[in-house]
Amino acid sequence: MAAKVLSSRQKRIITFICEFLRDKGYPPSIRDIADRCEISSTSVVAYNLDRLEEAGYIRRHSDISRGIELLNNQQNSNRVVHIPIVGSIAAGEPIPVPAPDSWNIPSSEGIEVAAELTKGKQVYALRVKGNSMVDALIKDGDIVLMDFVSSVEEGEMAAVWLKREQEVTLKKVFAEPNRIRLEPANTQMKPIYTSSGNAEIQGRVIAIIRAMP
Repeated sequence: MAAKVLSSRQKRIITFICEFLRDKGYPPSIRDIADRCEISSTSVVAYNLDRLEEAGYIRRHSDISRGIELLNNQQNSNRVVHIPIVGSIAAGEPIPVPAPDSWNIPSSEGIEVAAELTKGKQVYALRVKGNSMVDALIKDGDIVLMDFVSSVEEGEMAAVWLKREQEVTLKKVFAEPNRIRLEPANTQMKPIYTSSGNAEIQGRVIAIIRAMP
């Protein structure tokens, strides 16, 4: 059972963890907590996290970075899962990435996010390069979480593998007579047109993890 009394610092840490999870979709690091809660050192943060874990407010996972899980009747919604970052994707001109058949292989690089973001789906992550989707609030350096699907609704944002070019691009997908239009979300950039047989959907964007400034 969680302790009934927390210190003001511990209350501030818990509040910050909740807000960070809500805004980012993944837990803060110890350095994040130190910086935002104005704590002098990471060792002081670690001490207070230990006390919060002993009291039943959180659970820490030492084997993963950002491994803080909120408890106190929130464990299901705030459970942390590891999502592999399998490569980069161009939000601009298409660029080569790992072959599509390797995208579901676990990656050594990854990110921890709240399990509620994935909702049991097969999810992978890609790092964005370029600014063709800037009007959709996706910028260079951001990470997009992708639902591994082979089709999308009209106008949905997807990772599209261009077979002849052996390249992938992040665009909104529109079906037109005898062709596919891959539309950027940037008025300064032109769409890509290709045949339906040349375009293969490799995933739909379900969440965006902002790059730290």
